[in-house]
Amino acid sequence: MDIIWDEITYGLPDIGHLAHVIIRLMAASLLGAAVGAQRESVGKSAGLRTHILVCLGTCLFIIACSGAGMSSDGLSRVIQGVITGIGFIGAGSILKLSEEKDIRGLTTAAGIWMTAAIGVAVGLGSLGVALLSTFFILIILSLTVFLENWHKKMRTVKVEETKTE
Repeated sequence: MDIIWDEITYGLPDIGHLAHVIIRLMAASLLGAAVGAQRESVGKSAGLRTHILVCLGTCLFIIACSGAGMSSDGLSRVIQGVITGIGFIGAGSILKLSEEKDIRGLTTAAGIWMTAAIGVAVGLGSLGVALLSTFFILIILSLTVFLENWHKKMRTVKVEETKTE
């Protein structure tokens, strides 16, 4: 029976370590959800589920590798691989539309990339850095929507003034 339990709990030698892993995975899920909820609220295709999965997945890679006793050099290579993989996901969210300068999805791709970075930070145990980064991302994404809308209004007003002259 002990052999079976050891196989099931491989990488979780005691309750303290289990709690440690649960806290990190929950933190990654919640922080990814915060970014995803913001993206979904403005109607973007990569929303809540995508950001939760990216953040949780990157966190899991880090926790699993460090829990298996991987060296910092090996962990560095895992992080590089995760970043490369996230680049492919981000590239898939970028669309070049028919118009010459109409490219969409760059902010979504950057958001996915940042969410992965948050997951890495949480996986490494830097919860404070991850929390602060999430806060900054939410502020930036929210403020830029207002600034972009204001800028569009100002351009519309200038165009209308030019037409009336």
